[in-house]
Amino acid sequence: MPDAPILLTGLVSLGDLAGPSSVLIGDGRILALDADAQAAAGSAAVVRADGLTAVPGFIELQLNGIDGHDFTSDPASVWEVGAGPARHGVTAFLPTIVTSPRGTVESALESWRQGSVSDGQPVPLGLHVEGPYLAAARAGAHDRSLLRPPEPGEIAGWLARGGLRVVTLAPEVPGALEAIAQLTAAGVVVSIGHTDADAATTRQAIDAGARYATHLFNAMSPLAHRAPGAPGVLLADERVTLGLILDGHHLDPTVTVLVARLAAGRLSLVSDAIAALGLPDGAHRLGAMEVVVREGAARLADGTLAGSVAGLDACVRELARVTRSAAAAVEAVTATPARLLGAADRGHLRPGARADLVLLDADLVVRRTIVGGRTAFEA
Repeated sequence: MPDAPILLTGLVSLGDLAGPSSVLIGDGRILALDADAQAAAGSAAVVRADGLTAVPGFIELQLNGIDGHDFTSDPASVWEVGAGPARHGVTAFLPTIVTSPRGTVESALESWRQGSVSDGQPVPLGLHVEGPYLAAARAGAHDRSLLRPPEPGEIAGWLARGGLRVVTLAPEVPGALEAIAQLTAAGVVVSIGHTDADAATTRQAIDAGARYATHLFNAMSPLAHRAPGAPGVLLADERVTLGLILDGHHLDPTVTVLVARLAAGRLSLVSDAIAALGLPDGAHRLGAMEVVVREGAARLADGTLAGSVAGLDACVRELARVTRSAAAAVEAVTATPARLLGAADRGHLRPGARADLVLLDADLVVRRTIVGGRTAFEA
């Protein structure tokens, strides 16, 4: 039975972030905005949102886990997180499977294919597989003993199951360029990450179809003035969308400002959050690796950063703070990831789009998250 229409009113714009004054939603879709929403409201239930700003629901491209659920070690937990991601403004996300033993990705794809989400809860759009086709020299928190070159047969098996949306790989690994072509031809976004590739190899990967960068700068060859490495090429090539983790630990704010200036409209914020998101400091897990969370950072015993414990909303606030642009920060979790995934009905507030919205206060704090026209979180 269709949901009764709801009219959100009293909305405002925020700095350079222009938002509608009213939004009419019904049956999981946006029906009208501003004066048109008021005119078409009829008997719609009115929800006052005075002083808040409405933006599209956040799309999270790299979420390893949340609230104690680790998607690699327990793929079925993707369907158990409920409204957890909505606390951070997330209405759709890609559960991320890190480097793991053979069969793990297959199990995760099967779990995704067989599961279903309750109405009004954030939607897992498919999987982001990060590894095992990574460079040992830039493995970061991935288990080096499980790294290996791409195998066309294995990839074909992943594709046959459905649900594969993003694959992160290192283009210098033997067979990587062929894997990029195979995945791209099937509509999967290939991301360059955990790589020690030089500039020439990175260019080859982009020419072969790679279109995303997994946590730019982190676990990558360095950028030098005579050897730009992977980061330099990824920054310079306008075909590539750039993933950034702005948790206060992965990037210096000066680097964030430079990237924002060089790649306006191509930034994609991710949390890279692990199962410890929402839990106290202490020992936690990322796949098979033990991670210690202390003072807002998740690290292995040797000090290597191992994902984050920051929500995507915190990353939005950080980008807005360092760039002084709320609009650019919101774009980096809405329109930009939606475009990368080819999700035309997400990432925008316009009639016909999914009624996935986030209501933010003047400090960009999430006050309400609406998924498919239903409130998933309210502060």
